[in-house]
Amino acid sequence: MDALATERFEADRPRLAALAYRLLGSAADAEDAVQDAFLRWQAADRARIEAPEAWLAKIVTNLCLDRLRSARARRERAVGEWLPEPLLEGDPMLGPADAFEQRESVSLAMLVLMERLSPSERAVYVLREAFSYGHAEIAGLLDITESASQQHLHRARRRVRDARRGDVVDEAGARRIVEAFLAAAASGRTERLIALLTEDATGVSDGAGLSARLLRFPNAERVAVAVRGALKPSDGKRRRAGGSPALYSGVVNGSACVVAVVDGRVVGLVILETRDGKIMFMRGVASPEHLGRLTEVWSAREHDAPIVPSW
Repeated sequence: MDALATERFEADRPRLAALAYRLLGSAADAEDAVQDAFLRWQAADRARIEAPEAWLAKIVTNLCLDRLRSARARRERAVGEWLPEPLLEGDPMLGPADAFEQRESVSLAMLVLMERLSPSERAVYVLREAFSYGHAEIAGLLDITESASQQHLHRARRRVRDARRGDVVDEAGARRIVEAFLAAAASGRTERLIALLTEDATGVSDGAGLSARLLRFPNAERVAVAVRGALKPSDGKRRRAGGSPALYSGVVNGSACVVAVVDGRVVGLVILETRDGKIMFMRGVASPEHLGRLTEVWSAREHDAPIVPSW
């Protein structure tokens, strides 16, 4: 492949990766889809491709749809047993974030909620809401009619409209939330944690990959008890983490987050999705398969001092 063709693809890679991540909810799978698209770009008769941007978007979208429709994906994404891969604020894979719809489409809550959609509905929703494609363009990308595109979007919007809308926070807002959360957890008083939660707060954890099923916390009291247990230091937890973590604040997918770091490696996250400043949903993530890309991005940046230097 000539250098110009490679340069043309690389210019589009961030946009393609952001598209694939929204469709798949996994950075690793998104990277695989984009690399497969690159191989197809290499093999294509590029002189016959009139609109490279549209051609590449079509290839990536359909590779993602094939993945979503596969039997393996259906097993991995069994209802209630799948968590999207969190990404650190500023990661190019998060893609466009100028409009509310673009920011919302990459929140973890929305990525989970989009599991309710069929692959076609998900593709239309992402292409329209996050990337502002028109229905004529979407029809061309998915080989459907404009009418079918409009119907898919209507059904998708109806299925996600009841989502609990959360706050989108910046770094300063995240630090305030995380400081209050860690102070309440360290107090040993469950009522202090409950005071930070909404009345309908719930939570989920991957159990650090030690459980085949997600751990669920159906109400505010259970969330508070789980947090107290998870954030209570112990030698066993330090051994599993590979050392004594420092606890930082961060922003992942628009939400405040406790970031546990050992020697530059992210070993766990407590993601705090808020509504009107109170925590409405807590996600615990410590499975290494969900932390690879986030660790790469984290270790490449400078950070403020940790809130807890040694846990």
